[in-house]
Amino acid sequence: MNTHLRILWNKKWPLVICAGILLGLSYPPFPFPFLQIPALILLFRLSDLTETNREAAYWSYFAFVIWNVIVTYWLMMATFWGGVAAILANSAVMTIPFVLQRLVQKRLNVPAYIAIFQSAFWVSYEYLHHHWDLAWPWLALGNAWSNVPLLVQYISFTGYLGISFWILLTSSLAYQAISKNGRGTALAAIFAAFFFPAVSLVQYAAPDIQPSRKIDVLVVQPNIDSYQYLGGYDNPSQMLKMELKLSDSLRTPQTRAIFWPENAVEPYISNTSTNNVYAERVKKTIEDSAKSWGVPIIAGSTYYRFYKDGNAPTLVRHNGSAEPFLYYNAAFSFYPNGSFSVYKKHNLVPIVERIPFVQFLARHNYFGIKWAQQPWYAKGYDFDQFNVASTKTPALVCYDSVFPGWVRGFVTRGAGFISIITNDGWWGDTSGHKQHFAYARLRAIELRRWIVRSANNGISGIIDPNGMVKVKTKYWERTGFNYKIGVIKPLTFYAKYGPWFSYLCIGFSVVGIITLLFLRWFRRL
Repeated sequence: MNTHLRILWNKKWPLVICAGILLGLSYPPFPFPFLQIPALILLFRLSDLTETNREAAYWSYFAFVIWNVIVTYWLMMATFWGGVAAILANSAVMTIPFVLQRLVQKRLNVPAYIAIFQSAFWVSYEYLHHHWDLAWPWLALGNAWSNVPLLVQYISFTGYLGISFWILLTSSLAYQAISKNGRGTALAAIFAAFFFPAVSLVQYAAPDIQPSRKIDVLVVQPNIDSYQYLGGYDNPSQMLKMELKLSDSLRTPQTRAIFWPENAVEPYISNTSTNNVYAERVKKTIEDSAKSWGVPIIAGSTYYRFYKDGNAPTLVRHNGSAEPFLYYNAAFSFYPNGSFSVYKKHNLVPIVERIPFVQFLARHNYFGIKWAQQPWYAKGYDFDQFNVASTKTPALVCYDSVFPGWVRGFVTRGAGFISIITNDGWWGDTSGHKQHFAYARLRAIELRRWIVRSANNGISGIIDPNGMVKVKTKYWERTGFNYKIGVIKPLTFYAKYGPWFSYLCIGFSVVGIITLLFLRWFRRL
């Protein structure tokens, strides 16, 4: 081992910096997902060089900050301090599974057990990180592989956290082979590295699931400037006129649905008539266009839900003498018969869209803060879908699309294809919108559904059930396109049985923790 490699292998700071950079460069738009394996090997080496769990958490934290900054620096484009807080907090949470990984590496001797427990701890962390008010699944290891769908087709069986398990298992075995000169362990690492991609290639070569029928959809990318009030237009009617004109110029007699992005309709839509002249005029104009064209228009807007006396939830807003209300980031479908339906976004970006643990804070309000009046969206809980040409589709709003369990809920309830509406313009021309588009490819593979994606400034597109991109627009361009997509009915193993693989990893994690506690107790005897 030459001098430079020896310094890297035996000094903490070089390990921290290199591991963080390699992990950061493994995510889109960089085409280097394989860098995760050497990065994790370096982190396992770091854990061996630390004397205590506290020291391991301290040193690994800097590597995780570097990783978070490289991948999600664009968070600071929408809200600087919110982005900084999110990066620092997420890096701190990552130290918890790392410390558990260190413990099994220090206390166990069997390479297979170490590798399984280390992989299970991290997958369990990623799964649990999807299911609380600070949920942030953006840096799940599997997301880095979204642009190489040929190698991860097996996630239709395991869900995309199966990618994380594959990478961790390979990396853990490889590190133990290096550190202990174990030939058998090295062969196991090689087998793990190639087994899952081999399964994926076999799956890809198998006959495709045939759609029950095909339908034409129109995707509109209006390219409204999110940093200007009403996109720079004088009033909502002008903005709407542009969107309708663009849609009318692109639609064909075969078009069966028109998709507009998140925030396409201003100022808002409510469940009652309002005194807002523009809101009523905009709503009426869209309804008339849907009726005239004979197709539903699916678009994003803010939804105000007003409550009659006695029916309001406990944490509700008040505005003078008006009825109590909540407002939602929502999607609407305006049907040709004059009706409309609404889907209320479920997965809200922490801090940016919703105050974490706001319900708890309101119940235990020791400082007299009026939590109901703080700037936050209400959370939707219903799997509302829209009818399109005798099938159903969700209009997942932005952040919803990176939560596989939530997307799966629509497919098990009959969605023939998946639609995503988003406004990634808040992040500017950064890595954020490229990652968001890429991650949708994993949802297509997991659930074997076509993806229809309308993004305000881009990237809009069509993704097939194998995760292959069929249409992809340029960023910051006013455009649109028609495409014939397939309607699919069969359910994948993952769609049928949900996060079974994550539950299995949680089970392994529990066994691993019990084992660590037993060894600690046994050594005290």
